This record gives sequence, structure tokens and C-alpha cells, in this order.
Amino acid sequence: MTQQATSSITTLTQDELKTMVGQAALQFVVPGEIVGVGSGSTVNKFIEALGSMKDQIRGAVSSSVASTQRLQALGIAVFDSNEVERLSVYIDGADEIDHRGNMIKGGGAALTREKIVAAQSTRFVCIVDESKLVQTLGKFPVPVEVIPMAVQRITRQFAALGGSASVRLKDGQPLVTDNGQFILDVAGLQISDPLAFESEVSQWPGVVTVGVFAFQKAQVCLLAAAAGVKTMMF
Repeated sequence: MTQQATSSITTLTQDELKTMVGQAALQFVVPGEIVGVGSGSTVNKFIEALGSMKDQIRGAVSSSVASTQRLQALGIAVFDSNEVERLSVYIDGADEIDHRGNMIKGGGAALTREKIVAAQSTRFVCIVDESKLVQTLGKFPVPVEVIPMAVQRITRQFAALGGSASVRLKDGQPLVTDNGQFILDVAGLQISDPLAFESEVSQWPGVVTVGVFAFQKAQVCLLAAAAGVKTMMF
């Protein structure tokens, strides 16, 4: 990444960068097929762009209730993931992505469904702005979807790893995911081996999904900056 690109990001708003990269993702949509669609503010821009070619695709599999509603409002058919054997592409954002395509996801609390759709997709295309590119994952707190009765024990397990876990709140109460579970946000971690971290935490009783995407990492990252959209292949 050049110094010029890094310093010039302030010349465009975050909303403009998200619009730019959302439109760029259309090149990876395969006509005549069903596309996997993630969730979040950047993906919302992709969904808006996808509306321009809705007659060229069969429909979508969505990773969240909110994305499903946006897709249907545009007249795009949304399929249950159980109805689709394989998706050619899954397009989603990330809270962080490293130079190998590993990601932290779950800022929008849809990490479990996102990981499910990613797992049934041949290619994961991550759409972000350049502020999300990091050397080592962990500056963004790691979201972990957990069964409520396991919150305190899992919090202690993260403390043993040097992490500080807190229950995500909404309107003063624990946020409840689309799956009826809670989210722990874990700060203070430096994840140098994302694959090993994801493997370990996923085995803890009570963990539904950890927001490190290493097994389902990105194969492509579209990185928005003021100078344009850079394509990174992993």
C-alpha cells in the first residue's frame, strides 16, 4: 500500500468508499446463479448495486434478516441456505482483514449465519475500505456468539488468554442475535495464528461461532481507497 493511498483516504467519505467497493463487487456475480450476500453497511451498498442486475441472477442466499429484507424490497428472491447445495460466490464485508485473507467479522452480530453461507460458497469476496487492512488481527474486538448460560465461563477462558470479554448490549440489555444467543466482544488479543485460534475457541462448550474467519477466509479482497478499488488475491 502506498503512502499516498493511505493519506488520501480522508478525501472520500466512508459512505462513498462503501458505495465504490459495493459496485465493484458486481464483477464477481455470476449471471444465472444464486449469489451469497452478507450483512452490514458495506454490503448494503452492494445490495443496492445488485438491484441493477436482479434480472440476471436467480436470487440470493442471505446471512441476516436485515439483508433478506433489503434484497426482497428490491425484488430479489431469497433462498433458504438448505435449498442451495453450492454458491459460486459469497460477498461480504469484514471488521478486519489481514494480508492472507483471514478476517474478523461479527460487528453486525450476524457472524454465525455469515460463516454458514461462506462455508457453502466456492469463493469469498471481501469488500472493505483500506482502513480494515491490518498486519495482525485483534485490534477490533473479536465477536463470539455464545449460549447465554456459558457467558461467565467463556469470559474467564478469554481472560486466561489475555483477552477482556464483555457482553454486547442494545438499549441497556444483552443484544440477542437472529439465532437467539448473546455476543461477547473480546478486546486485547493479538491473533498471530488465526487458524489455530479459531480451531481452539470453536471447541469451547457454549461457543456457537467465533468471529475469526480463517477456515472460511477470503479468496479475494476488494479494497476501496481514494485512488480506486484495489484487488487482492489470496
